[in-house]
Amino acid sequence: MERTKQIADRFREVILDGKWVVNTNYKDQIVNLSWKQATKKVGSLNTIAALTFHINYYIAGVLNVLEGGALEIRDKYSFDMSPITSQEDWEKLCGTLMSNSEKFADLVESLPDKKLDEVFVDPKYGSYERNIEAMIEHSYYHLGQISLIHKMLLETD
Repeated sequence: MERTKQIADRFREVILDGKWVVNTNYKDQIVNLSWKQATKKVGSLNTIAALTFHINYYIAGVLNVLEGGALEIRDKYSFDMSPITSQEDWEKLCGTLMSNSEKFADLVESLPDKKLDEVFVDPKYGSYERNIEAMIEHSYYHLGQISLIHKMLLETD
């Protein structure tokens, strides 16, 4: 199996359809939530909506590079989400995450394996492989948070 296919499949597992590592994924955790659940604060934790926006922000930014564009994202904007005030707003955010994730995985899978070893935008960012793997790890990190917040919300409802 090509390295790019393996990496793309790992990305799909965390966002779209996997259950191998943690027995859940973003799709399972977010698509059936109401917008009120997604925006409900639990203590000082980020909301599920904020974390969903955050991970999509990075996926969209790296996706732009994979599509031939520039790296335009900045950490300081990664939580600058427009308010979610309806189910429609929430479903749009979820749909955008799912759509961007599918495109991201497809583009990673279509890369030649040798591209993984090339510099990603600037040498300070390392290789394509390092950045794609970091996206997977970052996604798992926040999936854990979302899963715990989801459980906390169920306990309070």
